[in-house]
Amino acid sequence: MHHFTRKMIVLAVVLTFMLQLPAAAWSSEPALETDAVSAVLMDAYTGKILYEKEPHKRVAPASVTKVLTLLVALDALHKGKVKWDDRVGASESAWEMGGSEIWLEPGESMTFREMMIAIAVGSANDACVAVAEHIAGSEQAYVALINEKARSLGCKDTHFVNCHGLPAKDHYTSAYDMALICRDALKYPEMLSLTSIKHYYELRGGKVKLDNTNKLLWWYDGADGFKTGWTTEANYCLASTVKRGDLRLICCVFGVPEPRGHFKESTKLLNWAFANYGFQTLAQPGQVLGKVRVGSGAQDQVDAVAPRSIGILIKKGETGAATLDVKLPKIVRAPVKKGSPLGEARVLEQGKVVETVVLQAKEDVPKGSFWRLFDKSFHALTK
Repeated sequence: MHHFTRKMIVLAVVLTFMLQLPAAAWSSEPALETDAVSAVLMDAYTGKILYEKEPHKRVAPASVTKVLTLLVALDALHKGKVKWDDRVGASESAWEMGGSEIWLEPGESMTFREMMIAIAVGSANDACVAVAEHIAGSEQAYVALINEKARSLGCKDTHFVNCHGLPAKDHYTSAYDMALICRDALKYPEMLSLTSIKHYYELRGGKVKLDNTNKLLWWYDGADGFKTGWTTEANYCLASTVKRGDLRLICCVFGVPEPRGHFKESTKLLNWAFANYGFQTLAQPGQVLGKVRVGSGAQDQVDAVAPRSIGILIKKGETGAATLDVKLPKIVRAPVKKGSPLGEARVLEQGKVVETVVLQAKEDVPKGSFWRLFDKSFHALTK
């Protein structure tokens, strides 16, 4: 046989063998494995999935349920339905709760802020019920709000029957759905303010001390949220977020069998992501991206600002080639409320829109007084 022909045969055999191997066997990146039954690792700003394992598997969430409970309560806060210093009373239903609790007595009251801290830090089931009843009138009505919120975020594998996460039939979520919920929760700075508290020793004048169960707050640089969970049914669960530099990640792991395994598995996934990815920032949170004329306002224009970091996820060692295209209305009518939608910024990569971010008004602009509007009209006529 000709020498060249023998070489071609050997090469063909080798290529055939390689093509039959799993992709991870010849990929430049090592295969990433986790003991979690279900897991999702997401870039918080773009929503891009970096790693997933059984992402849509319906799992028992245990106290990770409380991320959505807190989010719906913060929605109510921002809509003006509740205030931080409102007194929230405990009913017999709240008093009867088991599991993690702050031992509320029937008729006892605390501020809404204290109840929210008790949920976020102490994982208090009784505080969940008290907050639910305060906002919606009953836990059942609040659970309806929770499920409605999940649906609005595109969650297709989430259905809750309580607001705290104790085992119940038809109470489930998925790692992917919880990542969506966590991503939406990041729009409220208060969520991280609550879930990043390591200790809270001021409840009932210092008689009740709360220690956060999320040990990543101590053990992992940049960790600042969200919530752990454990029941016999659910095993160990954790929805967490970490920010280093301009890169913020969301990591959700469910069904980890070993104690503290939810921290170990989350750390493994996060380490891999921070080693391999970075974030090309095109706009910083609060950065002014344009001005919009205000009609009939107390001032003539208002700044349009980025609500969060805007950019693209890039692999380390690569240079991003994204640009920002800002589109603003020519005029808006007063009054303008701080944080209200004000145009959009589109992230373009190779001419393709990869993300659209709604910009916000930097400040309130009330309607102008009669004399200011009269003065403006007069000067316009005399020009």
